[in-house]
Amino acid sequence: MTRSHRIIAIRVGPGLAAWYLAVVPMTSTLPTAGPLVLGIPLAFLLFGVVLAGVIVLQKRALEVALVGLVLILAVRLGLSRFDLAAHMAREWAKLANLFGLLVGFALLADHFEASRLAELLPRFLPSGARGCFSLLVLVGLLSCVLDNIAAAIIGATIAAGMFERRVHLGYLAAIVAAANAGGAGSVLGDTTTTMMWIDGISPLAVLPAYLGSATALLVFGTVAARQQASYATTLGRTPGPVRVDGRRLGIVVAALALAVGTNIVANGVLKARAESYPFLAIALWSVLLAGTALRPLNWKVVPGAVRGSLFLLALVLSASLMPVDALPKATWGTTLVLGFVSSIFDNIPLTKMALDQGGYDSALLAYSVGLGGSMVWFGSSAGVSVSGLFPEARSVFKWLRHGWHVPVAFAVGYLALYGLHGWKP
Repeated sequence: MTRSHRIIAIRVGPGLAAWYLAVVPMTSTLPTAGPLVLGIPLAFLLFGVVLAGVIVLQKRALEVALVGLVLILAVRLGLSRFDLAAHMAREWAKLANLFGLLVGFALLADHFEASRLAELLPRFLPSGARGCFSLLVLVGLLSCVLDNIAAAIIGATIAAGMFERRVHLGYLAAIVAAANAGGAGSVLGDTTTTMMWIDGISPLAVLPAYLGSATALLVFGTVAARQQASYATTLGRTPGPVRVDGRRLGIVVAALALAVGTNIVANGVLKARAESYPFLAIALWSVLLAGTALRPLNWKVVPGAVRGSLFLLALVLSASLMPVDALPKATWGTTLVLGFVSSIFDNIPLTKMALDQGGYDSALLAYSVGLGGSMVWFGSSAGVSVSGLFPEARSVFKWLRHGWHVPVAFAVGYLALYGLHGWKP
C-alpha cells in the first residue's frame, strides 16, 4: 500500500476530497473505481440510493436525480481517477441527441394524436377476446415507428373508450408490455434502442429482438385478452364520421423518414465523426419546425417533455459516470438478469451502463431492457405514463397479481430469441 493510500485511510471526514487532491496529483495512485463499501464501488451505491429516491419521491424525481448526479460527480472527481472534461467531450453530442429526440417525439406524438387516426382504429377491431388481442398487436405495431410512451398512451386511451374505462389491470400491464415489445426491435420505438442507435449500433442489429417480442406478445396477449373480455366485453365505437388530418400524419412520416435517413448517412459516411454532433435531433427538429407552415406545434406539451427529458438525462449522465469495469461480464445469462433488474432499476441508465461496458448482443440487450421494464408499473416510462391515466395501476402488488403473465412471457420470449438468434456480441 502506498503512502497516499495510508493517508486516505487515516483522514476520514468531509474535507477528505479537497485535502487529498491538494496533496496528491491525479495519477495512477487514485483507484479507477473509487472507494469501495463492502466490495461495491461507492458510486454504484449512490446511484442505487438515487433510484430508490426516485421511486419513493416520485413528485420530486427530477430534484432527486439532479442531487444524485452532483453527489456522484463529487465522488468520481474527488476519490477516483476520472477526467470529466474528456468524458463530456465524448458524451455531450449523445446527450444533446437524446434530449432533442425525447422532446421532439413528444411533439410528434401530439401530431399523431391530433390527426385523429387513433379514433378510427376501434372500428376495424373484432369483438370479444379477439378484439382485445388485436388492440395489443396494434399498440405493438404503433410502437415500431412511434415512441413506446406515445403508443402506450394511445392504446390505453383507445381501451378506455372501447370498454367505457372498465379496463382490467392485467390488460393495462399488457398494453405497456405491448408498447415496450414493439419498441424493442426498433430504434424509433424505445428510448433504450434510440440510445443504442445514437451510440452507433445499426438498426438492423436490434431488429432480431422482434423474435422474442412476438413470442412474448403471443403469451401475455392471449392471457390479457381473456382477462379483459371477461371483465368488460362492450366495444365502443366513435359515433359519426372521423376526418383524419393528412397533413399532421405527413409531418410524422416525414420526420421519421428523415431521422432514419440521417442515421444511415451519419453512420455510413461520417462514421466516427457522427458522434461529434447531434445530427438526429437536428433532423427531427428541422421537420417539426418546417411543418409549422402546415400545422402549428402544440407548445403546451413542451414543458412537461423538457422536465421529463432532464430527469432522464440526469440518470443517463449519472450512469455514464459509473465504473463499468466493475460490472459482471456480459453473457446471455447476465443479459437475461438485466431484464428482471430493469423492472425496478430504470432501464435508461441500465442501458447506458451496458453500452459503456460493451460486449453485449444488441438484439438480446434491446429485448431484455425494453420488455423487462414492463414487469412493474414504474419499470418503464410507458408504465409510468399509463399509470397517470389509471391511478389504480400504481401498486406493485396489484400489478404483479393481475399482470403475472408479463414476467412469464418475458422469460419465454427471451429463451425463444436466444434459441433462434443465438449470442452475437
